[in-house]
Amino acid sequence: MSLDHFEQGLIRVTELAAVAAAHTMGFGDSTRSDKVAVESMREELDNLPMSGRIVIGEGERDKAPMLFIHEELGTQKGDEARTAAGEALLEVDIAVDPLEGTALCATGAPGAVAVLAAAERGGLLEAPDVYMQKIVVGPTARGTIHLDAPVSENLRNIAQAFDRSTSDLTVVVLDRDRHRQLIDDIRRAGARIRLIQDGDLSAGISAAVRGTGVHAVMGTGGAPEGVITAAAMRCLGGEIQGRLLAFSDAHERRLEEMGIEDKNRLYSTEELAPGQDLLFSCSGVTDGELLRGVRFFGGGSRTSTLFMSHRRGVIRFVDTIHREDTAQPVRF
Repeated sequence: MSLDHFEQGLIRVTELAAVAAAHTMGFGDSTRSDKVAVESMREELDNLPMSGRIVIGEGERDKAPMLFIHEELGTQKGDEARTAAGEALLEVDIAVDPLEGTALCATGAPGAVAVLAAAERGGLLEAPDVYMQKIVVGPTARGTIHLDAPVSENLRNIAQAFDRSTSDLTVVVLDRDRHRQLIDDIRRAGARIRLIQDGDLSAGISAAVRGTGVHAVMGTGGAPEGVITAAAMRCLGGEIQGRLLAFSDAHERRLEEMGIEDKNRLYSTEELAPGQDLLFSCSGVTDGELLRGVRFFGGGSRTSTLFMSHRRGVIRFVDTIHREDTAQPVRF
């Protein structure tokens, strides 16, 4: 059974999570911002007619009361519901980041989003909550990069794909101490750098969309975000390559618990998100390059969402007015 009829439901999931988080914008409490986004997303997912399973969420059950890994969601969850559903049973794997950029939302900075990816069972890699070394490019430079190639070589190849010089490229990098050498290498190669404090998932999407001024994302970030980025790249025709990294004993144990034996494995886009029925929804919380943040008016709110379907080849920008008080006039 296709996931096509989930389009409006998944859009609503990220829209309402974005609205919930946006109510906390600028209060300086990133924990609260994340909490309300998680609660909203879970409530909406649990109402969808599916046997859903979280494969990338907020962590393990004992550390995340909601949207934990392997949590079951949807009206067909549980043995009794699955039996009653019969042939209509729809098994869905879900990867969520209810609020990417919690600190961005807490301070009112640009780029916070609510995002999820969904696929048929087994369509998304169950990546442990460790780090991932990544390189992300859009369709124009797909096939020209390799994670193990020197930075200068990758940038030269990307520039050639765009038919321009390396000095015309802009590379997004998380502003972290671990990236000092990477930043030096990019600068020596002659490319420009945009340092960000959070949100390498959003940056990856920007790299795959012409007109954003972003040509690549490089560096080490979260592995779960890497999988969700891969789902977006499958829909956009871009490319991500990644390798799982363990920076602590706890990370090493997590990799072992997940049955990952080859710790040097280089994952391709298709290995991170192998599903054929991939859906992706991302709603802006604060203003960003691709999506506007939530805007409130007297009787409700307005959201901006990017929705994509890999199987149907659909990329849709959705602008929604949410009327909470229908007695109030809509002010655009």
